Amino acid sequence: MNDSPGCPLIDVAATYMPRLSEMTSEPGLAAAVDQHAAAVRDALIPVQRGSRGRSVRREELADYVLGFTDWLTEVDWTAPVGHDFATLRLTAVCWLIREHDLLDA
Repeated sequence: MNDSPGCPLIDVAATYMPRLSEMTSEPGLAAAVDQHAAAVRDALIPVQRGSRGRSVRREELADYVLGFTDWLTEVDWTAPVGHDFATLRLTAVCWLIREHDLLDA
């Protein structure tokens, strides 16, 4: 999947991965990204499925990103200078990509 030219994780990582470096100097940003990452992880791996300890799968995260970015397109979202819900969510996706090594898998 990481070789696929249309892989949404590649595009998101290219755009939002640099924002992860801001987390070291902004504790509030780190906390917000952590909360968004937990929400995405919970959406992909619901507790009721009994899959504790299962890591995020690349295909599932890619599907999530496609749905989320399609919604952003529908509402004519544009990235702000700072951080809003969407940029925090996409930065959290990058954190999950990095933590679960999803582009190298």
